[in-house]
Amino acid sequence: MNSLSIYPTPISSKLATEQKVPHAQMARLTNSSDFVPDEDRDAYFFRDLERHRILLNQAQVQAVRHFKGPLLTLAGAGSGKTTVLVCRVAYLLRVHRVHPSNVLLITFSKKAAEEMRERLATLPGLDTSITNSMQVRTFHAFCLRLLRMNGFNQEILSDGRFQQIVFKRIMLSMGLQDTYQPEVLISILSSYKMQLIEVSDLSEDTEEDQEMKRIFLQYEQWKMEQMKIDFDDILILAYQLLKDNGDILRSLERKFSYISVDEFQDTNTVQYEIIKMIAQNHQNLMVVGDDDQTIYSFNGARNEFILQFHEQYPTATTVTLDINYRSTSSIVGLGNAIIKHNVKRKNKTLLATKQSETKPLYVRPASSDEEADWLINDIRVKVAEGGCAYGDFAILYRTQSNSRAIIEQLILHNLPFVDYGSTDSFYEQWMVKPIIDHLRIAHERRNFEAIEGVLPSLYIGRDQGMRIIQEQEAIQAKKWPLIHLLGLPQLKDFQKEKLKSRIRLIKTLAEMKPLAAIQAIRKDFYDAFLETNKRSKLTHHREMLKETLDELESSAKRFDSVEQFLYFIHEVAIKRTEMSALQKGHAANRVSLMTIHKSKGLEFKVVYLLCAIEGNMPHSSALEANQLNDVQLAGVTARDKTAAALEEERRLAYVAVTRAKAELLISSPAYYRGKKAEPSRFLLSAFPGADVTDSRKPAAAAPTKTAAPRTAAAAKPTATELVAAWVCGQAGCKAWSRISSPQESRRTAKACPLCGEAMVKGSRLVPLAR
Repeated sequence: MNSLSIYPTPISSKLATEQKVPHAQMARLTNSSDFVPDEDRDAYFFRDLERHRILLNQAQVQAVRHFKGPLLTLAGAGSGKTTVLVCRVAYLLRVHRVHPSNVLLITFSKKAAEEMRERLATLPGLDTSITNSMQVRTFHAFCLRLLRMNGFNQEILSDGRFQQIVFKRIMLSMGLQDTYQPEVLISILSSYKMQLIEVSDLSEDTEEDQEMKRIFLQYEQWKMEQMKIDFDDILILAYQLLKDNGDILRSLERKFSYISVDEFQDTNTVQYEIIKMIAQNHQNLMVVGDDDQTIYSFNGARNEFILQFHEQYPTATTVTLDINYRSTSSIVGLGNAIIKHNVKRKNKTLLATKQSETKPLYVRPASSDEEADWLINDIRVKVAEGGCAYGDFAILYRTQSNSRAIIEQLILHNLPFVDYGSTDSFYEQWMVKPIIDHLRIAHERRNFEAIEGVLPSLYIGRDQGMRIIQEQEAIQAKKWPLIHLLGLPQLKDFQKEKLKSRIRLIKTLAEMKPLAAIQAIRKDFYDAFLETNKRSKLTHHREMLKETLDELESSAKRFDSVEQFLYFIHEVAIKRTEMSALQKGHAANRVSLMTIHKSKGLEFKVVYLLCAIEGNMPHSSALEANQLNDVQLAGVTARDKTAAALEEERRLAYVAVTRAKAELLISSPAYYRGKKAEPSRFLLSAFPGADVTDSRKPAAAAPTKTAAPRTAAAAKPTATELVAAWVCGQAGCKAWSRISSPQESRRTAKACPLCGEAMVKGSRLVPLAR
C-alpha cells in the first residue's frame, strides 16, 4: 500500500474540512533592546547578550533580572527555558557580583548539566575558569558529592543488570525464583523510597506484600553488608544527612545563596525536600518548569509542587514564558487546544513565532501494520524529494508495544533507525518469550534453551527442572526431553497429567499457522497462568499484558507457518543487535523511535505520532485508574484517581504534539489488534464542534486555585457521581452499562447490546443517589 487519505482533522469524514484547525496567535517579536534602555544600570549586560545574538523577550528579561526571593518560572514548551536559566546565572555573576561558588544550578540529566555549563562558558563576560567553580549538577551528582565530602565511601551499584541479578539471587534463596520481575520490584521499591516511605513500614496485608517486604529487606541488608548503595540511596542518604546534621545543612545554606532548579515538574518528594532545606532561610530559589509536561508520576514526579508553589512560598514571583520559538503556529495551536481541557494546571496559552507552511495532518489506516507501511513510504518519499534527512524524523508512541510493527517495517526496508526504548526485541519480553519458546520446542523439540523458558509456566523451577533433564539425557536421550520432568519426585499425579497435556499440545503446534498456535497456547493455559502469576499482579495495569499478547497475535497472523514466523523473529533479533551496537548520537542520520516519555525535552523537524486512539491515548490503564492501589495515589478517591490519570494522559498527548518543529502527522488506526478503535478524545476535543459524546469525555477533576476562572453557571455544583462503566466503542452509539460488581470489573470483553460492537471500560457521570 503506497498511500492513505490524509485529513486536516482527526475526524476522517466529509465533516473534516468543516472543522476549524486551531492556530496559536502570533507573538509580537520584541527583544531586550525594546524595553531595557541604555540608561538602566544593567543595560550593558543585555547589550552584550544582544551582540551575541541572544535576544530575550520581556518575560525572559523579567526572569533573568529576578534577584532576591523565590521565583516560579512557568516555561511553556519551546519557550527558551535553558537560555533563561543560564542568562540569569550570568546576570547574578556579572550584575550583582555574586561569587560563582555561591550559585547552585540543578537539573535532571548529565547531558543537560553539561550543556548548561558549556553555554555559560560562552556567555559574554564568562569563561571556563568561572564556570568550573560553579555547582552545575544533577540531583544525584550533587548529593553524591555531598556524601563523599562527609565520609560516605560506599560503592555505587550503578549497573542496572547487576542490580537485577542481586534481586534474582535473593528470590532464589527464598524459593521465589521466577515469581516476580526484578525490574518491577526495583521500580516499586524506588517509588516507596522516593516518597520517603521506609521498607520496614510497608504493609503485610497479602502474601505478595509479605514476600515483597522480605525481598526488599534482604536487598537492603545485602547492600549494607557489601558496602554498596544504589542511585535511590544517594538521594535518601543526602536527605537524612541534612535532616539529622544541622551544621552540615547550615554550611550549605551559607554556601549556596542562590539556587536554580531546572525541570521542576519532574521533582519527586525527596528531591523537593532537599532543595527546601537548603533554601529555607534565604529562599533565593528559582524553579523552572511546566506543569503541562508533568508525565513522570510513575517515577514520583509531583505536579502539585508547581501548582502549590505559592502555598510553600507566599512571596514568590511568577513569570510565564509563553512564547514558543520551536514550532509553527498550527502545531502550537493544536497543543494549546489539547491541554486547555485539563483543570489542574496553571492557566497559560502559548503564542507562536513561526507561521505554518503545513498544518498537522491525520491519517486513518486500517491497522497498525498498514499504519507502519504508510509511514515507511512517507519517510522514503520525503527523503527522496530532498527536503529531509532520516535524522529529521521522530516516531513517537504511547507504549513500547506500539513500536512492534514500525520497527519490523524499518528492518524489512533496511532504513536506518535507532530505538531509544528497550534493546530487547518485542519477542524477548518476559510475557511474550514463553509463548515463543513453546513454538520453538514445537519446531525443534531438543531446543534446551526454549525448554528452560517454558518451565516457569509448568510451576517447575528452572534450575531443578534443567538439572533432571540434563541428568536423564546423559543416561538416555529422549525424542521429547520435557518427558524427563515426570521423574521429579515432588510432582503430584495432577501435575504429571498437566505436563503430559502440555507435551501433547506442543506436538500439535508445529502444523498450525502461528496465529492459531498462539491462540491455542493462550486458551489452553497461558492467559490463566498470567492471571494468577504474581508477576502479573505486580504489573500496575494488567491490561498491558493482554495488549502485548494481542500485539503478538497481530504479528503472527502475517505468516503461514511456525517455521516462517520463528525465522522472522530470529532476523529481527539479529538486526536489533546490530542496531544496539550503533552509537545513539543525536546528530546521526537515523530515524528516532521512542515513547512519548522518552521524547520530553527533545525536538524534531518531523514527528509521527502513532496509534492516537481511545484505549491507547488515553491508555486503557488510565480509564481503570480507580482500581489502582498505587503508592503515588494513596488516600486518593477513585474519582480523583481517574481524573488525575486522564489529565496525565492528556499531558502526554501535549508533549508528543509539541516535539514537532515543522511537520506533525498523527495516525489513528480504525482497528487496533482486531478491535474497532476511535480517534483519541484528546484530538477530537481540540476541534470545536467535534462530536465527542459524554462517554468519550474525561472525567472532570475538582477545580483548584490555579484553574482558569469559571462562569457562575459552570461553578454551580451538580448532584452527580462518577461511576465505572462499559462504553460502546462504535462511533455514534451512546450505549453504556454500569460496572457494579468485582466480577463485572474483571471482565475483559463485552459486546454492545444495541449495535453488537465491542465495548470498552470507561466512566460516566450519573445522578448522585440520595
